[in-house]
Amino acid sequence: MSWELLNIIGTIAFALSGVIVAMEERYDIIGVYILGFVTAFGGGAVRNLLIGVPVSALWDQELLFTIAFLLMTGAFFLPQVWFRHWTRWGVLFDAVGLAAFAVQGAIFAAQMDLPLSAAIAAAALTGAGGGIIRDLLAGRRPLVLSRDIYVAWTVPAGLLIGSGLVDQFFGYVLILGGIVSLRMLSVYYNWQLPRRQLPSS
Repeated sequence: MSWELLNIIGTIAFALSGVIVAMEERYDIIGVYILGFVTAFGGGAVRNLLIGVPVSALWDQELLFTIAFLLMTGAFFLPQVWFRHWTRWGVLFDAVGLAAFAVQGAIFAAQMDLPLSAAIAAAALTGAGGGIIRDLLAGRRPLVLSRDIYVAWTVPAGLLIGSGLVDQFFGYVLILGGIVSLRMLSVYYNWQLPRRQLPSS
């Protein structure tokens, strides 16, 4: 039950995130669908490749594809005045998607009895993979690779779930809420990871 709920939450949040980015870049409706689907399902596909699950397993999620399609269609045809309000929530949608998929990815690895390192990698790739692909397709510099603290917030999910310290739904919800809160705080206060730049020649 917890797995299905996290899947739905992450899919909705990331599909909306993809729609918002696509519309900000003035994509047509096909572009909206492509960016929304890639954002919602791209991280899971990358995770499956990493931990040895057939990528074709994604096609077993027909309900999620239907939910994403209907949601993206509705968002595309909303009046412009509604969309202006929605863009303010883009970061929140992205944070919820990041958290839900990070927890789900860690659960996936833990249930396969994979080592802790695999749980951390699965949390990071499931949570951030779709957003990276979305930004690249939209011609944007991925947040994960540039300035914001983003993928780092997925590590606690991998550590806590992969080590077996958290294995109940209530604990998963607490981790999800913690990741969303930390992600939003990092945006609000402009927290950044250390960076170094080579001198120009």
